[in-house]
Amino acid sequence: MARGWESKSIEDQIGDAEAAKEDQAKQTLSQQGRALENQRQNLLLSRIQIMGRLKAATNAQYRVQLELALEHLEKQLAELDQSP
Repeated sequence: MARGWESKSIEDQIGDAEAAKEDQAKQTLSQQGRALENQRQNLLLSRIQIMGRLKAATNAQYRVQLELALEHLEKQLAELDQSP
């Protein structure tokens, strides 16, 4: 019986090592995914802020600047959504 337990222990160690490697690879991907999601959330918040300012803006030149900024944010969001 001792031999059976030893082989099981070795199998478990190998399985644990492989699982740790997979977890590390997933963490790297999830860190990149979290960074992209964080960037997307920041862009969305900026977009909401600009839209609020645009509703309240009365100066025509300021409105043009806000509209250009909104266009720029929309392009960034579209590029971010297209990235893998």
